[in-house]
Amino acid sequence: MADKVVPGPVEGSAAVREAVCIHTRKIFDACRDKDCVEDLRVYPTVSSQTKLDSALSVRPRSAELLCADVRVKEITFNKGYYTVDVTYFYRVRGETFPGGNTVTGLAIFDKRVMLFGSQASVKMFASDGGGCAPCEEGLPVGVVESVDPIALHMKLVDCAAGETDPEPHAIPQAILDAMGEALSLTCSGKKLLVTLGQFSIIRLERDTQLLIPAYDYCMPDKACQGSSEDDPCSMFSRIHFPIDEFFPPDCITPDADYRSLL
Repeated sequence: MADKVVPGPVEGSAAVREAVCIHTRKIFDACRDKDCVEDLRVYPTVSSQTKLDSALSVRPRSAELLCADVRVKEITFNKGYYTVDVTYFYRVRGETFPGGNTVTGLAIFDKRVMLFGSQASVKMFASDGGGCAPCEEGLPVGVVESVDPIALHMKLVDCAAGETDPEPHAIPQAILDAMGEALSLTCSGKKLLVTLGQFSIIRLERDTQLLIPAYDYCMPDKACQGSSEDDPCSMFSRIHFPIDEFFPPDCITPDADYRSLL
């Protein structure tokens, strides 16, 4: 009898139990990108704007990707291809000089790529789709995978007399709530610019049916473990001492992590 097959690499001796048809998303096209976005306007919070107006310079501290709004649109002159428009919303933090005050603001970056997404005219309906609205109407699904960006550089620029800023994007309410304070959207005093390094993968997917080999039902081997102990010290006693945290390594592997370059 063949050994039990578990998820992962399959040995040549493993026997396929049956062929099954599954419903999943197939990736039709994908691309990866490494964007260096220079001098991106930061809309600071109201309290941060006051600190910026009295500062001489700002150094970057961190950048966090709050959300990526993804929109897919068909290209009429090139069948099967679509534009994927992505709007990234970032919360960036810096530290002013002099004073060492923390400033926070919102930065917005737009990106467009063109990918192949095939064609389909079928309309899908499902019992959990919420009435008669189709689940999709011919468009592929755009998916963006991104990590938090690297804040590479920040600088302050004086607002010119009579300067008017272009209207910022319509900022979703969830993003405004995440900032925790009202934003300064006009150019008054000094404005903050940031340079970000962004890694991302963008792809187009479609629902499809695939015939795949099946080996067995996927039953977990590991039992669920809980804790019935109320004494926190007993739980703490079972945690191994973090020796590596107290002794720095003798050498560091280069490029082990994209943030190690900072």
